[in-house]
Amino acid sequence: MINPSLRQKKLLFGRRWLNVTDSCSASSGRMSAVETTEGSVQVRSCNAPLFYRQSRPAAGEARASVLLLHGIRFSSENWLSIGTLEALARAGCRAVAIDLPGLGRSKAAEAPAPVGEPAPAGFLKEVCEELGLSPVVVVSPSLSGMYSLPFLMQHQALVRGYVPVAPICTDRFTPEQYASVKVPALIVYGDQDTQLGEVSLRNLSNLPRHRVVVMRGAGHPCYLDDPDAWHAAVLDFLQTL
Repeated sequence: MINPSLRQKKLLFGRRWLNVTDSCSASSGRMSAVETTEGSVQVRSCNAPLFYRQSRPAAGEARASVLLLHGIRFSSENWLSIGTLEALARAGCRAVAIDLPGLGRSKAAEAPAPVGEPAPAGFLKEVCEELGLSPVVVVSPSLSGMYSLPFLMQHQALVRGYVPVAPICTDRFTPEQYASVKVPALIVYGDQDTQLGEVSLRNLSNLPRHRVVVMRGAGHPCYLDDPDAWHAAVLDFLQTL
């Protein structure tokens, strides 16, 4: 197993600061770099831009695009702080974490639907189009289910993989609707999340191409409780796509 040593550098990229992580393989000495940038994207259904963070390999084409959503108490900052953006980029992916409307650094943006109600499927479709993410792997914890599930149901041709983490709104769709989805899914939840985790699992299990990862000792935001296990599960899933 390669144990990389990391060196953090900060470079000015155009008008944005670019964080570059040099990853040096102890066995080969080869260097690989990850670019992390910030930006904003405007979609028609919002009255203000949406903030995003992005990490990708500094050289070469990304092998997959991943869109990271978040829960009501969180933002794209969490995916940065626990290392998910970097882990995905080091695995060769382009990873984009947005701040959902009304949250994080997208507070000025008005949500296209009330909290807890399924949003129009066109919202995430437009986000992906504007960011050039297609087909995309969608990572969707908690609140973000109100956005990801309508998108999955109506635009599955644009979705390469789906990673729901105890999302809301799973009860808004029928077993027949779930059964019609052909997208591979990785259902993740913490075994201490005995409410939304179990409810969402029961509904999402109607997806025909799903696998389940239960994170032991973890609560609702299970990825925060054990980032290493979280990254291992997601990266393993991506290898199957």
